[in-house]
Amino acid sequence: MSAMRFVRRLAASCVLAASLSLVSSQAAAQFGGFSLPSIPSGAKPRTDGCPKGKTKDAGSAILGDFLGQRINRAASASGVSRFIPSAEFADTLTNAIACRLDPEEQKQAAEATVQATRSDAVGSTASWTSNTRENVSGTSTVTARNTESASAAAGPRECITVTDVIIVNGEETTASKRMCRAPGAARYTLAA
Repeated sequence: MSAMRFVRRLAASCVLAASLSLVSSQAAAQFGGFSLPSIPSGAKPRTDGCPKGKTKDAGSAILGDFLGQRINRAASASGVSRFIPSAEFADTLTNAIACRLDPEEQKQAAEATVQATRSDAVGSTASWTSNTRENVSGTSTVTARNTESASAAAGPRECITVTDVIIVNGEETTASKRMCRAPGAARYTLAA
C-alpha cells in the first residue's frame, strides 16, 4: 500500500511541476522575462553563512530538483548566486562574505581588507566595486584594535576587528572578523 501512495505522490508532484513550468513559461513569454523572489526554504543556516538544504523524501527530492533548476536559472539571470569560497583568500575573508562573491570579487574584497589593515588605525577603510558584475560592491573597515599576549617567547601579537560590508543587487551583508598579526609578521590574517 505504501508503494501505491508513493506513486500517487510522485504523479501529483510531476503534475504540479509541469503546471508550474507551463505557468512560468507563459509568464516569461507574456512579460518578457520573469524572476522569482527569494523563497524561504526552511533551510538551516550553515556555520559558514551560506544556506544549506535539508534531507527530503524521494518525491520531494524529484520536485525540488526540478524547481531548484528553474529557480537557479532565474537567480543566475538576475545575478543572484552562491559561490565557493576560494582557499586562496581563506586567511583574509570570512565564508559569509566569500560565498556571495565570485572568484574575482573575492580577490577584490581580500585586497580591500589588506589595504584597510595596512595602517591598522581604527576607521581605516578600503572600498571596491566589482569588475565582473553590476550592482556588487563592498568595503572593509578597521573597527577596533587591541594587543594580546601570544606567548612569553613570541611576545604580544596585535589584533584588530575588521567589518566587511558587501552589497549584491541591493542586498547588504555585514560580517565582522578578528584578524591578528604575529610579532614580525608582515600582515594580518584571520584569527581562530
